[in-house]
Amino acid sequence: MKHMTDYETDLHEWLKSPENAAAYLNAVLEEGDKSAMLLALREVAHANGGMAAIAERSHVKRESLYQMLSKRGNPELTSLFNVLHGMGLTITIQPMHEVEA
Repeated sequence: MKHMTDYETDLHEWLKSPENAAAYLNAVLEEGDKSAMLLALREVAHANGGMAAIAERSHVKRESLYQMLSKRGNPELTSLFNVLHGMGLTITIQPMHEVEA
């Protein structure tokens, strides 16, 4: 009989890779759903040591990080940059399609 694993455990293990975390966040970002993005950021934080570890690496108070990534969170861009940096990630801007000259 094959051993079954927990989805959340597998997801967090997969999200430990910065490349996988970036792909996951980019996929969620494409959906344009703020709540889904905040949930995805919480999942990546969990996978990378938890909120306390990310808060320390981001130089953000743990309570502020919880509030920022809550369902009602509305992080400022600077705070988002700091949190992503604490996760070993950054934001880049890419064109949605090629622009014809």
